[in-house]
Amino acid sequence: MSARTPSDQAVARHGWPQALLAVLAGLVAMGIVAALGLWAAGATGLPDNAFPRVVAATVVTAVGGTVEMSGDAGGLAESAADLTVIPLSVTLVGALMIAAGFLRPLRHRAVTGARELAGWAGRIAALWLLALLGLALAARQTFTISLGDDTLGDLGDLFGVTPKAGFRTDVPLTVFFGLLWLAGVLILALLVSRGAPLPARLLRFQKSVRPAAYAMVLLLLAHVALGVVIGVIVAATRGHAQETLAVLLLGLPNLVWLAFTIGLGATWEGRVEGPFGLPMPQVLDEVLRGSDTATLNLSALAERDSRVWWLVAVEAVLVLGAAFVMAARSPRRMRAWQHAVHMAVALALTVLMICLVGRTSAHYGLSVLGIGDLGGDLGGELLLDPQVWGALGFALLWGLVAGFLGGLMARPVQRQP
Repeated sequence: MSARTPSDQAVARHGWPQALLAVLAGLVAMGIVAALGLWAAGATGLPDNAFPRVVAATVVTAVGGTVEMSGDAGGLAESAADLTVIPLSVTLVGALMIAAGFLRPLRHRAVTGARELAGWAGRIAALWLLALLGLALAARQTFTISLGDDTLGDLGDLFGVTPKAGFRTDVPLTVFFGLLWLAGVLILALLVSRGAPLPARLLRFQKSVRPAAYAMVLLLLAHVALGVVIGVIVAATRGHAQETLAVLLLGLPNLVWLAFTIGLGATWEGRVEGPFGLPMPQVLDEVLRGSDTATLNLSALAERDSRVWWLVAVEAVLVLGAAFVMAARSPRRMRAWQHAVHMAVALALTVLMICLVGRTSAHYGLSVLGIGDLGGDLGGELLLDPQVWGALGFALLWGLVAGFLGGLMARPVQRQP
């Protein structure tokens, strides 16, 4: 048996306390961002001291958990509700914190054993499982809904109808998707970090996979950083600072990554009815608001504001920059067509991820004795759904072109094999 090196012994000391610190750092960061975002959105005024439970539900949905909406309007009324949305600002902060905690004990290592790596990840997963169970049990609440002062309210008073709506987590699904989310974060962290060690059998993949993974994460973070700058400017020049802060802290990636795919040529379909709205520029809300499902793409948006075409130029710069970074971090022996293939596959997978996590569906309605029709002032609907195959096709095309050009541009700075 070979003796351990000093660095191996240092890593071996990273056990349960370090795993607990990584999990707590992620949970605290997500909780703070979610609480501040919900505060900015006005959620502190919810009845029955529901704010902490809403924060817990937000964190649950941020890691892929399932929150079920419920309604109870009595025998003379009908209610319906559903909500499917991921607050990606909270998701991103949590992923970055947990990934940093996972990678920190592994730094300054060239190679690690599969058993050692699995053991370290398993400690984090076990503690994360306990955290998921605690969040799932805490994220439940029921609210009483006011019917207002119109005919619907009079009917409610007459027949004693007191509609209620609430939410609760689906614990098994929350645990399953929460653990799946954690696995994705840890795997992506290993793929992105050049300094993180890999088992010896996987070393042959790091020169082709790691540069592409790093470039995609950098591309996504660049869009978020650009969105933060634009959000600060909008808040400073156009007012509505609190509403803008709520968007930044809860759904900024939802907005900027949607714009990213649209800039590549993707098409989304959606509809906004009633009091629901989307945290996005007015031109997008105008396109989506109506009785029919609307098509959301460059041409549809440009009909209302021609400045939308600047999205194409922005994406050209950012995607080409990511391709350059990928090629610069790759071995010099790789040819331009290989960079093109790597970039195309990586960009297509990135766009697929955005399509999966960017879907939005929200609906609530109430009817008393058939009046209200589950809509009106007490109901609404919000839908946002991508045309996945078209989006993947554009991503492959952009990736091939940008990867080839980036490979040519990076030749002078590429490192030797």
